[in-house]
Amino acid sequence: MTSVALTIAGSDSGGGAGIQADLKTFQELGVFGTSALTAVTAQNTLGVHGVYPIEAAGVTAQIQAVLDDFSVGAVKTGMLFSADIIEAVAVSLRNNGCPPLVIDPVMIAKGGASLLKDEAVTALKAHLLPLATLVTPNIPEAEVLADMTIQSTADYEEAANRILSSGAKAVILKGGHSNDAQFAEDFFFRADGYSFTIKSERIATKDTHGTGCTFSAAITAFISQGKSLQEAVREAKVFIQAAISDGLQLGGGHGPTNHWAYNRLKQDAKEVVIIE
Repeated sequence: MTSVALTIAGSDSGGGAGIQADLKTFQELGVFGTSALTAVTAQNTLGVHGVYPIEAAGVTAQIQAVLDDFSVGAVKTGMLFSADIIEAVAVSLRNNGCPPLVIDPVMIAKGGASLLKDEAVTALKAHLLPLATLVTPNIPEAEVLADMTIQSTADYEEAANRILSSGAKAVILKGGHSNDAQFAEDFFFRADGYSFTIKSERIATKDTHGTGCTFSAAITAFISQGKSLQEAVREAKVFIQAAISDGLQLGGGHGPTNHWAYNRLKQDAKEVVIIE
């Protein structure tokens, strides 16, 4: 049986992030991708030059059309932009039994453009996080969601607990923004107290556009195929590590990752270590 995943996110005209990155990731992992657009962006590797949101009713209609006709094994959200869209997405998913949900709380683009309105953060916490199987913030996003500064390992745990208090089942705090020049560490925390750390070699490259979208999409794809959350997170880390290590060197700014690197270089991917 073919696995199906749904991405609810914005479009990236440059093809490196958003809906485009999600669908490329699903395809590479043998999962049939469906989508609901929340906004169209005029975007390339140099930055976001315009954001044009879809009306909330249009987002709802897209989600319903997919869920009415497909057996969706997992859903992910990316750029949701506004409180109205977030509330519409939450209602749509709740009304349809909410398949396993991965939330990538996209807030700021690589070039610094804001992709989430300030009032939308409150809606995200109140309406969508309680439905989450997994939330995948980077450090700046986790600081917003947890309303605190993150500077130490103890801070990671405190931030995770604050995010989990919203009702989310698990959170992984991504370490790409840390100051460690040699390694990147991602910290996974589950609401029942189980935790582990994923440690990988940091890769010196500017080809990092869409890494968060791609990582969360890979997790979603693996969940839709029936993998456990821990298995999905670990293998998704291998996927994104390969994608970053084999950059495409496109554009004049933060270039896209290589979505087909995982299947071509899987055996040679940089080592990913889980520490429990």
